[in-house]
Amino acid sequence: MTEEQRARSHALGDIPRRTAARVPDRTALIHRDTVLTFAELDRAIDAFAAQLWASGLRPGDRLAILSHNCWQYPVAIFGAARIGVIGVPINFMLTAEEIAYILADCTPATLVVEDALCSTADQAIQSAGTTSTTNYVLPLSNSTPTGWTNFDEALTVSTGAAPEVKVDDDALIRIMYTSGTESRPKGAMHSSRTLMWQYTSCIVSGGMAEADVEVHALPLYHCAQLDNFLITDIYLGATSIILDRPDPAALLAAIERHGATNLFCPPTVWIALLRELEGDGRTFASLRKGYYGASALPVEVLRQLRQRFPALELWNFYGQTEMGSLATVLPPSEQDRRPGCAGRAALNVETSIVDDDNNPLPDGTVGEIVHRSPQVTLGYYNLPERTAEAFAGEWFHSGDLGYFDSDGFLWVVDRKKDMVKTGGENVATREVEEVLYELPEIREAAVYGVPDDRWIEAVAATVVVADGAALDSRAIDTHCRTRLASYKIPKSIAFASELPRNPSGKILKRVLRERHNERTH
Repeated sequence: MTEEQRARSHALGDIPRRTAARVPDRTALIHRDTVLTFAELDRAIDAFAAQLWASGLRPGDRLAILSHNCWQYPVAIFGAARIGVIGVPINFMLTAEEIAYILADCTPATLVVEDALCSTADQAIQSAGTTSTTNYVLPLSNSTPTGWTNFDEALTVSTGAAPEVKVDDDALIRIMYTSGTESRPKGAMHSSRTLMWQYTSCIVSGGMAEADVEVHALPLYHCAQLDNFLITDIYLGATSIILDRPDPAALLAAIERHGATNLFCPPTVWIALLRELEGDGRTFASLRKGYYGASALPVEVLRQLRQRFPALELWNFYGQTEMGSLATVLPPSEQDRRPGCAGRAALNVETSIVDDDNNPLPDGTVGEIVHRSPQVTLGYYNLPERTAEAFAGEWFHSGDLGYFDSDGFLWVVDRKKDMVKTGGENVATREVEEVLYELPEIREAAVYGVPDDRWIEAVAATVVVADGAALDSRAIDTHCRTRLASYKIPKSIAFASELPRNPSGKILKRVLRERHNERTH
């Protein structure tokens, strides 16, 4: 990096330092009993960066983090970024075997793990056969397992200042693993530049401001909560209240206690908040900006939310991990007129609908949703062929199907490849099917998504039992629980003598969904 490039740079690790220079005494983070100003947050980030450097980490190394939400999460992410180390958030709901695949793929030099998850992490490390330097434990339950270094204590140990590392804006700085539509997770790569453009899109298209007070309850391993909301707040100088998890009672208490103005939830959590408030006369006048994504918000739920939160305006954020993750936005002014709509392209994003030959399609015609944007992923880690496929025709291919209406608003109608989005989490149906096929009693299996009152969409399966074999749904559930994260396990299992197919032999999952709906209604 030249002197001129450094003078113009804006790397991920620069964000908290520059915010601290503007508003050092403003409250940055509140988590449990910990309250950090922006100046204190920046010092903690510097201390962790120094620890990583002293342990031998260098630019391009990977740091994986496996934890529920906590104040230490952004310290780890920014501390790594400050010295050019690539952050790799990992879904804490995954099994040890699923985590092992990610560790083997990205080979992290250091892990940062919540104390309650250290046993799972140890199993994953052993299964992956990876080695690392110092591994840090986040003492969220006040324990430090053998072989792990206490993260909080490490911040107080002097190792000298970390050197000022010149991190190129285009250097890889984050890998976000997504199951997407494949049987194995893919690591979507992002640089500081792609993330900075996405933060700007979120701030402008989502009406975010420095005076906001936001509750962060959804998992920070997910790009929506981490990059659409938490880091944008740190960028702006807004105050963030971090909750361990989206417990409805705790979430409502945090809004009330802190006078929170902003909240992001998928529709499942907004619905849970309404259920929590049944018979409760409280309203929450401070809450003015609400965000949702992952699926459409039912009209009746929108009506009830306005009753409970009288000042609330809502934005629908549609996108995916590879977009960092915002692609399109439905603003408050369109919520009533276009329920279920994904909106228009966010600032810095161009969106189109194309056919299988990458030709643009007219309004009203369903095709694949594609994007051009400086936010788009650098590609998939260790998967050059998948990267080339995703960028065919000089667009990034989302894998989702949709159309534009005559006013230029995007409507998402399906997914090009099989995927179930349950409670905001992507589940690759092929992955679940492979686990089902491990049972010798199963001759055929098909996994698909079905409507669900709680999760909006749930994983369902239809299986054909081999001749002469005996198998029930309880045995299938027991097997899946040893191999899959809980949200991937089929919520309903149907048995059939054969699976419906088209003339070419492809399983008709549409028919299976219809049969499920007939059984349940």
